[in-house]
Amino acid sequence: MEQAVIAALLLVGLIIGVGVGASYARAKRGWTDYQTIRTSVPGARRNAWLAIRGVVVKLAVIALLLVGAAAYAASGGGEERAGPTPSATPTPTHRPGR
Repeated sequence: MEQAVIAALLLVGLIIGVGVGASYARAKRGWTDYQTIRTSVPGARRNAWLAIRGVVVKLAVIALLLVGAAAYAASGGGEERAGPTPSATPTPTHRPGR
C-alpha cells in the first residue's frame, strides 16, 4: 500500500513538475525575446524615421515640380508671343489698254 501512495505522489509531482517546467521555459524564452527586441527597437525606430523622411522629401519635390509647372503654364511660358501679323498686300491688277 505504501508503494501505491508513493507512486501516486510521484505521478502528481511529475505532472506538476512538467507544468512548472514548461511555464518556466516559456517565461525564459519570452524574457530572451523581450531583451532582443528591446535592444533592436532604437535601430528599427531610426530606420523607420529615415524611410518616412525619404518619402516626405520625394513628395515635397513632386509637389514643387507640380506647382512650378502650373505657374509656368499659367504664365503662358511655352507659347511664342505672336506679334502683329503682316497684312496682306494688295496685288496690282493690270488692265490692258491703259
